[in-house]
Amino acid sequence: MAGLNVSIAFFCLVVGVCQAFRRLSKKILSPGAYGCLARELAGSLQLCTSCLELRMLVEIGPWGGGFGPDVVLTLLFLLFAVHGTSFDGASANPTVSLQEFLLLESNLATTAAKLLAQGAGMGMGWGVTKLYWSWELTHLHLIQNLIASECSSSIRTSLHHAAFVEGTCSFLFHLVLLKLCQSHPMYRVPALAATVTFLTYTAGPFTGAFFNPALATVATFHCSGNSFWDYVQVYWLGPLPGMLAALLLYQGNIPRLFQKNLFYSQKSKYKIPKARVVAHVEGDEPDRKRKGEKSNSEPRA
Repeated sequence: MAGLNVSIAFFCLVVGVCQAFRRLSKKILSPGAYGCLARELAGSLQLCTSCLELRMLVEIGPWGGGFGPDVVLTLLFLLFAVHGTSFDGASANPTVSLQEFLLLESNLATTAAKLLAQGAGMGMGWGVTKLYWSWELTHLHLIQNLIASECSSSIRTSLHHAAFVEGTCSFLFHLVLLKLCQSHPMYRVPALAATVTFLTYTAGPFTGAFFNPALATVATFHCSGNSFWDYVQVYWLGPLPGMLAALLLYQGNIPRLFQKNLFYSQKSKYKIPKARVVAHVEGDEPDRKRKGEKSNSEPRA
């Protein structure tokens, strides 16, 4: 279990460094620059390093470390709970940033800046993790260095099925995210962490269950077994329809593209009691009669 303890220490160190970077950036940068650049950069760096180390434990841990999938799934839940608490509103996910753009919550320039920061953070996370592995602090990292150059693709099914799996995971994740967006963090964070854990457990054997284009790019695009276009179809184009379907189902429309609600009728929040309406109409009848009698009694020219 020594290797697992080193990995847990690495997780804690990464979270601590990223949290310090967030606090420093919040003091130095303007709120806009912090929100679309520094916050997304720190979140992507934290997510990438954690997921790469966790993926190493998934692949090598059962036979190299002697621990089963229950340990890895528990770590996954705890990590995403910590991410949800410490991210400070960052998504570290391009499809979530695109969803915010379609919901009119951010403009084009802000969305582009977030995507660039996410890509830079993921790239930095990949470099930091590779450097950390090169130190070979445990036998697990030694094995990882030996097999790193010959990594295999995470796609273990047909391309159409893999794209469908990633799209379904994205659909469920975004649907839960939309449903809980206004909830208290006490409920939102564990619910999202449980959703990610469930989706990873269910879809992991087929595609790795990334449903995050930036994370999938740094984690699996360099591995052999599939072409670049195959990876694009599964990990870039697969999650987008899932996100759009979740947005349409929850919202009824896509505000950035059209305002008409396709699924749900717009009902007034305030209902007028029928009794008051009837009384109001009956009360108006004598006035109408008086006006009618008065108009009839007037002499005609």
